[in-house]
Amino acid sequence: MAGLRKKHRSRMIIFGLSMLAIATVIVGVAFKDGIQLYRSPTEVAANAPKADELFKLGGLVVEGSWEKGETHQFTITDTANEINVVFNGIMPDLFSEGQGTIVTGKLVDGVFVASDVLAKHDETYMPSEVVDTLKAQGVYVEPES
Repeated sequence: MAGLRKKHRSRMIIFGLSMLAIATVIVGVAFKDGIQLYRSPTEVAANAPKADELFKLGGLVVEGSWEKGETHQFTITDTANEINVVFNGIMPDLFSEGQGTIVTGKLVDGVFVASDVLAKHDETYMPSEVVDTLKAQGVYVEPES
């Protein structure tokens, strides 16, 4: 009887470890395509992403750069470097020049082709990644309350 219990327990442990390994592989494969790293224009200029890499680009929208239309064009800066962005879709209501934004997409021939645009949700909000980048360059100014 004791030998049967030991054999059954060993099988259950092996089965459990196998299921854990399979789950780990599935999560790893899902994250491989699902993780989108945040980058600033300076980081993109220093280390160009792969041609098919999907990532998030954040910074300030350059004043006077937003060309509205069916296809929106604007420039994002972190005050050190700038990247032109193209977006075909409806812009968020609170998107404006001089404000922080994060766009998701791919870099194609030096132009960022955005699939999604995120804008501030009130007049004092700025994405934390953008704030961190601007603070690192010493150009961030705290908004007045």
